[in-house]
Amino acid sequence: MNFDYSDDQKFLKNEARKFLEANCPTSRVRKVLDDDAKAYDEALWKAVAEQGWLGAAIPEAHGGLGLGHIELCAIAEELGRVVAPIPFASTVYFLAEAVMLAGSDVQKAALLPKIAAGEVIGCVATSEGPGVVTAANLQATVSGGKLSGTKLPVTDGDIATHALVLAKENGQAGLFLVDLSSGVTREALQTLDPTRDAAKLTFSGASAERLGAAGEGLALLERISDRAAVLLAFEQTGGADRALEMAKAYALERYAFGRVIASYQAIKHKLADIYVKNELARSNAYYGAWALNTDAPELPVAASAARIAASEAFWFAAKENIQTHGGIGFTWEVDAHLYYRRSRQLALVAGAPRVWKERLVSQLERRNIAA
Repeated sequence: MNFDYSDDQKFLKNEARKFLEANCPTSRVRKVLDDDAKAYDEALWKAVAEQGWLGAAIPEAHGGLGLGHIELCAIAEELGRVVAPIPFASTVYFLAEAVMLAGSDVQKAALLPKIAAGEVIGCVATSEGPGVVTAANLQATVSGGKLSGTKLPVTDGDIATHALVLAKENGQAGLFLVDLSSGVTREALQTLDPTRDAAKLTFSGASAERLGAAGEGLALLERISDRAAVLLAFEQTGGADRALEMAKAYALERYAFGRVIASYQAIKHKLADIYVKNELARSNAYYGAWALNTDAPELPVAASAARIAASEAFWFAAKENIQTHGGIGFTWEVDAHLYYRRSRQLALVAGAPRVWKERLVSQLERRNIAA
């Protein structure tokens, strides 16, 4: 088991970093943040599609690059470093993975080439408000191929063209593909990170195609979430690394009482604590990447561990980056708040850390019983 990228994967990662440093400076992130009418950076989305990243893990037969999930993890890490204001996670980690995992040949042929080309933007509509959705409390329903119900909050729901929707059909929970061009009304919701908007979606007879077999919606959603969790962990790790770099750079240039603040023990301890959490997150993310790329039976455990460690690392790094900057770190002019916002947003996608801790414990218990 090799916990590192290959030379080719490192080359891809380096090229992705160069591209994003040139095409996604924080000034572009701020333009999306400051403009209420702008939900994402359309030019960057188009450029990323032209790079082939949207189809990195999609087979060549369906218009993708056919590289694999390790390469997608490398790209996700670099997107996290620049807090890219595009719906990459919703579209690639969730929609594309769901179609590749459980879609029919017809569904794959219809959607995967368009995802790879950037013509489709995805979202995941499972939540119906506070609390964990279960088969018992699920309210959205599908009857005769038509979906009715309300979902909120839905990340990227205000810009998505297609949605993965959890709903009941004949009393059983199913996962459905929904074209959002008709039968849906959208209401934008205020979030901490407006560079990744959210919406309330109300479905009124929208056409819905079931993904996978009848009644396996929750089980399928868990499998999709495990795959997405690993990719999200890399995005969070990338953001955490950048937050550490920002804190270190400021600590080495800021003087207090005639000394750079990096020479003070309190600051050294802050930076060291960030580094430790980041490395722990990276180790768990690499383990998750191996499990995802090999479809190993350990994936549910590895994904949960990666998700928990990465969420903690990104939040801590973003918080301590602000603290290291001192009073100026709380101002609008300093970019530290961009990373804090994104750390909070990513921590809630596909379930909060508390949910993943419960899943990790339950998975470990199952393995112990089976043993």
